[in-house]
Amino acid sequence: MRHVQRRLASTAARALSVAPSQLPRFPPKDAVFENRAVPKPPFQPEAWAAAQPPPRTALSAFAHRIGLGSVLTTPDIVQQACTHSSFVAGEVNAGAATNAQLEQTGNALMGLFASEYLAAKYPYLPTRVLKAAVTAHVGPLTCANVAQEMGPRRFCAGTGLSCSHNPAHPNVVLHTDALASIPRALTALIYQNRSLPAARHFVHSFFLSRHVDLRSMLKFRNPKWALLQLVRKFDRERPVSRLLKETGRFSNSPVYLVGVFSGEDKLGEGFGSSLKMAEYRAAEDALLRVYLTQRPPDEIQLPTSTFPAGPDNVFTEQPFNIFQKGPEQPYTPPDLVVSEIMYESGGRSAVPRVSNAEAPSGSSEVGEAL
Repeated sequence: MRHVQRRLASTAARALSVAPSQLPRFPPKDAVFENRAVPKPPFQPEAWAAAQPPPRTALSAFAHRIGLGSVLTTPDIVQQACTHSSFVAGEVNAGAATNAQLEQTGNALMGLFASEYLAAKYPYLPTRVLKAAVTAHVGPLTCANVAQEMGPRRFCAGTGLSCSHNPAHPNVVLHTDALASIPRALTALIYQNRSLPAARHFVHSFFLSRHVDLRSMLKFRNPKWALLQLVRKFDRERPVSRLLKETGRFSNSPVYLVGVFSGEDKLGEGFGSSLKMAEYRAAEDALLRVYLTQRPPDEIQLPTSTFPAGPDNVFTEQPFNIFQKGPEQPYTPPDLVVSEIMYESGGRSAVPRVSNAEAPSGSSEVGEAL
């Protein structure tokens, strides 16, 4: 008997997803076959454990762990932010508060904050690349990764639940989508309980402070031709390729270093095992230098900075009156830059579309110095 008691105690200790208040009622009525004549569906302990309400202590610990103890004041708010709509799809949890509306509001706010920040930081970034950069910073996969780093784990209701077993909800909810709803709901709660600058501070701290490689998002089919059109739009001299260094010309593995110049200014450089490859990389490097030009941090001003600032820091217990109106902050719009070069756009821009046969190729496309 002692061995059986120890075994039950160790099993109950490992059941982290079950609240301690629910342990005396285990097993539930669904697991007990009182009438053998009436068939019942098999009992699934994993689904039963996921449907139990999380401990209130775990919810409070989660709010303080991410530094939002002053915003998420009650465990019920934390539970609502961490409860996906798929959790109440069945009859067991019907009527529970979910983060469906908070997720939509938070998603719109995060897209606004990311768009204005990236557009101000990279003024020459093409439109398609800007959209991809916004998705990389605040997209579903990034939100899911941030939620995992926050550590909601098993007490976040609905993160491991699927609606495929319910005929009324045939769609399957992925684990990533359920986790992505948590940071969006938290952003909406901060905006609702504090202010818009406070929500922006939260998004900048957890999302926009991450490093994203934007170079891999810029792909050019013909970088030499695109560089030629770009230089023409800036009214600069025609780009010329010059051989800077070389080694092993008569060996099996030569290396050439080529630079692209516009007058006396070097636009970019690249290396390769052939002159064409080095010139191709040099033109691509010149385009990346232009499109990835960053505005200095002290000159970045965001349109949402005009809103009245609430408390200095949302991660403190400073009281805040939602009806308090502060003065509008000053804002100086930055100077407009030259629009992007949309080559091969089917004639819908200033640069006409050319075929591969009409487009210049080789070293004569950029210059004839080689």
